[in-house]
Amino acid sequence: MSVRIRSDLDELPAYVAGRTVPGSIKLASNEVPGGPLPSVVDAIANAAYEVHRYPDMAATELVATLSERLEVATERIAVGCGSVALCQQIVQATCGPGDEVVFPWRSFEAYPILTRVAGAEEVRVPLTGEHALDLEGMLAAITPATRVIFVCTPNNPTGTSLRREDLESFLRRVPSEVVVVLDEAYREFVTDPEAPDGVELTRQWDNVVSMRTFSKAYGLAGMRVGYAVGNPEITTALRKVYIPFSVNAVAQRAAVASLGATVELERRCAEIAAERTRVRDALLELGYEVPHTQANFLWLPLGDRSGAFDEHCAAAKVVVRAFAGAGARITIGKREENDAMLDAAASFEG
Repeated sequence: MSVRIRSDLDELPAYVAGRTVPGSIKLASNEVPGGPLPSVVDAIANAAYEVHRYPDMAATELVATLSERLEVATERIAVGCGSVALCQQIVQATCGPGDEVVFPWRSFEAYPILTRVAGAEEVRVPLTGEHALDLEGMLAAITPATRVIFVCTPNNPTGTSLRREDLESFLRRVPSEVVVVLDEAYREFVTDPEAPDGVELTRQWDNVVSMRTFSKAYGLAGMRVGYAVGNPEITTALRKVYIPFSVNAVAQRAAVASLGATVELERRCAEIAAERTRVRDALLELGYEVPHTQANFLWLPLGDRSGAFDEHCAAAKVVVRAFAGAGARITIGKREENDAMLDAAASFEG
C-alpha cells in the first residue's frame, strides 16, 4: 500500500483489555458483577424503541440531572464516551507537539496512548514504595512545557487513594495554567472519609477537572458514558473536540435512570466494599502483600512472578489482569467467584 500512515504509530503502546475466556470467571476488567442497577434495565429496554433517532448531542437531560445532583451549573459539565474519552478530549484540547503530559506510573494504561496520539510528550512519575501516587515527584516533573497532569484516585491498578489534605497541598503548588485531571472512575467505591471529592475541588481551583464514569459502580461499561466537571473554559474546550452524537441515546437514558437509583447504588457499593475487605484479609493471611484499596479491585505487587500467577489462575478457570513485571489486579466479583480466586492464590507456588 502507498497510503501515508504516521510513522510514530509503530511505537504507540497498545491498550490491553482484560481477557474474557468462555467458561472462566472474569476478574480482570473491574466490572461490577451485578450488571446495570435493577431499576435501570427497563429504561434501557424502553430507549431501544427510539434508536432510529439521533441522540441529543448536548445530552440535555443527563447534564441537567447531573447539575441538580452535584449542585453545579450545567455549563460546568461535559459528557463523553466514558471518562477515557474525556481524558482524550482534554489532551486534544490542551496539547500539541512538544507539550508534556505528566502522570503517575503505573496508572491507567490509556494515559501514554492518549498523550502520544496527540503528539505530546509523556512524563511518567514512579509510584511510591507503598504503591501510591508520588505527589512530590509529580510536582518536581512540572516544566514550562507541562499542559496536563493526570491524578488517578483511587489509582488504577493499585487501588490506593489520596487523602484530601495531601491533594489540596499539591493543588496549591501546581501552576494555575496547568490542567489537573482528577480521574475518579472508582469514586463511588470510596469509604475513606478523608479521601478527596474532586467535584468539590473544582469549586476551589479553576484548573482542576473531575472525570467520572457510569462504567464501574453503575454497571454501564458497555454503554460508554462518563462526565467531566470543571471550569466552563475547560468544559467548553472539551465540547469543541467532542465527536458529534458519540454518546448514544440508550446510554444517555440509562445514565439518567442510574442517577435516580441512589439506594440501589449505595447498597451495591457497600456490598463490594465489605467483600473487598474480606478478600484482602484472606490474601494477607496467605502471605501476599496487598495495598489498602478504595476501589473495586485489589493489587498484588508480584513483580516478576505476575505472569506465573496469571497463568496459574487461568488454569484454575479464573481470569485476572497481569501487568508484566509489576503485579496482578484482581476485580472484586461475587463471593463464590472471589473464593475460587482465593483457592487459586492459596495453591500458587510461583
